[in-house]
Amino acid sequence: MSKIYNFSAGPACMPESVLKKAAEEMLNANGSGMSVMEMSHRSYDFESILKDTKDTMRRLANIPEEYEILFLQGGGNLQFSMIPMNFNQHGADIINTGQWTKKAIKETEKLGRVHIAGDSSDATFSYIPKITQDDLDPDTDYVYICENNTIYGTKYKQLPPHEGKRLIADLSSCIFTEPLDVTQYDLIFAGAQKNLGPAGVTVVFIKKDLLDEQRDDIPSAMLDYKTYVDNDSMYNTPPTYGIYMVGLVCKWLEEEIGGLAEMEKINHKKASLLYDYLDHSQLFSNPVAKEDRSYVNIPFVTGNADLDKKFIAQAKEAGFVNIKGHRSVGGMRASIYNAMPLEGVQALVDFMKKFEEENA
Repeated sequence: MSKIYNFSAGPACMPESVLKKAAEEMLNANGSGMSVMEMSHRSYDFESILKDTKDTMRRLANIPEEYEILFLQGGGNLQFSMIPMNFNQHGADIINTGQWTKKAIKETEKLGRVHIAGDSSDATFSYIPKITQDDLDPDTDYVYICENNTIYGTKYKQLPPHEGKRLIADLSSCIFTEPLDVTQYDLIFAGAQKNLGPAGVTVVFIKKDLLDEQRDDIPSAMLDYKTYVDNDSMYNTPPTYGIYMVGLVCKWLEEEIGGLAEMEKINHKKASLLYDYLDHSQLFSNPVAKEDRSYVNIPFVTGNADLDKKFIAQAKEAGFVNIKGHRSVGGMRASIYNAMPLEGVQALVDFMKKFEEENA
């Protein structure tokens, strides 16, 4: 089979060594004689996997004990509802930076009051709004952000002011791509399918004292964060195989990469390689404000829709798959998450140079 590089925004490419380890253990995981797929979630074998996964995460990100690590299902879309359902008592400040905050705003408005503290829709979400404390509603409970925007390729480099308020953040596309100071947040959630594992698992880091501020009208135990805390994420059958894969990816980050600081160096090197080419290209360009550029989602265009289509088609033939931009913005996008090797980005840049020579 010819080599391909998968630039999908998610589900994304996975570390090759992780996939090989999973294949080796498919029929006999950890000497259990079973696949993780068929283990009871109440068994000692799976409980060991769950504990090991959480312990590895705590070490990687120095997550203190005052934070719970939870594994849910439903992806970010369920979190858009669960968060206001649990914590929007008086209102939420939301900074609108793209498709995923727009969805969060829509769901939050059904369940409580929303104040838009910042909005970059005036420039097709090509920058991060720079807000001050005065831009926040003094009566709201929390500030909500999407820290890295997969579609538009923007990234917070500094967290917004939130004095006197909780900070809740969607880190789905940048979780564990760099060192993470969990103590700066009160709740973090992330779909696993970009940097942590396969689709179907949502990781939540939640500060324990935030649970004291829950609403008392949560309609279902399955929508109550306390349910997951009290039952170690096993109130119902959790996504067992997905959790196992998250554990393997975290071990890869810890043992093979050397931790999040080393992962950050690799990701910055990959991003710089592609951005440096885009900034000097006569054909391709990146539409994002330089100070707000994402390190892992890099959109680019030629300025000609027909030429974009030609590039996407030829790139696929050359083994660069899922390079097409999101349908809402068009163009191209290279998602270069943790598992994308530097050689993949270099190969893409070489292909882009060749395409430019032939089509400029």
